[in-house]
Amino acid sequence: MRAAVIETPGNVSVTTVPDPAPGPGQVVVAVAACGICGTDLHIFDGDFAPTPYPIVPGHEFAGEIAAVGPDVHGLRVGDRVAVDPSLFCGHCHYCERGQGNLCDVWNAIGVTRDGACAEYALAPAANCHRLPDHLDLSHAALIEPLSCAVRGFDLLPRRLGDHYLIYGAGTMGLMMLQLARRAGAASISVVDLNAARLPVAARLGADAVAASADEFDRPQGWEIVIDCTGAVAAIEDGLTRVRRGGTFQQFGVAPADATARFSPFRVYNDEITIVGSMAVLHSFGRAVELMGRGVIDPDIMISDRFALDRYPEALDAFRNGIGRKLQIHAAAG
Repeated sequence: MRAAVIETPGNVSVTTVPDPAPGPGQVVVAVAACGICGTDLHIFDGDFAPTPYPIVPGHEFAGEIAAVGPDVHGLRVGDRVAVDPSLFCGHCHYCERGQGNLCDVWNAIGVTRDGACAEYALAPAANCHRLPDHLDLSHAALIEPLSCAVRGFDLLPRRLGDHYLIYGAGTMGLMMLQLARRAGAASISVVDLNAARLPVAARLGADAVAASADEFDRPQGWEIVIDCTGAVAAIEDGLTRVRRGGTFQQFGVAPADATARFSPFRVYNDEITIVGSMAVLHSFGRAVELMGRGVIDPDIMISDRFALDRYPEALDAFRNGIGRKLQIHAAAG
């Protein structure tokens, strides 16, 4: 089959690799669509420590089951599925506490195991979620990032009438915006340095958009501030915008060695809650249902589709902030 392969950091090609074969409890998925996200860029740049090389990237995907291994029940060839890429050990301290996303030996399809920027991908049957018949497979490839956003909302207070400030109008920021609107936000403000992204945020329901939070008339701050950028400057600014008693969520992926300055006194004195949110946890099935019910607008979210052979070009486009969700479409077979 054809696949994108990151041989070493900074070195990617589209080449022919062996077809995957399902073992016990596994299936092979004929990939219809696979999204590109910031993690893929970190893997390409070599700053995502758990990743072994070479690796086939791609963890946001959907398709049809092409082959079924032994001991698989409830799935059959031809079923349309989205795949939760998370691979937990099930036995460590965190897994036993129901915190598999913090697993001591955490793995993920497309991050530490070969992924779905390919014609076919191998996956545990238990990670495959069947899709509603009406849901387009390219739209279904958005379920994985949506499941991350749902996990993020699980960790927020979600009080009716809160005011939200979101940094970043890329895929995750726009998903957080749409969920916040459904969660009963009184207002949602969105900041992004890329001016081309702001009209889309406004179209999806943001009450105010700007390149800087200084442009908003809200001196008292916001009850909920969410960073979806991972950029230190945005994080430091966002921490100053939280209203007393409010919550700051670190959702964006910052470099592992990044540091941010903040006022510990203000965190104490103003009773500010700071919470992280990492990947997917007990949220993928709910994301399938939310996507099927139209909570997220997929047509606006997906801006560009690339053939598999154009993966290096797509990765460059993502790095340069072009579009919103960029997807790879591999015509299997």
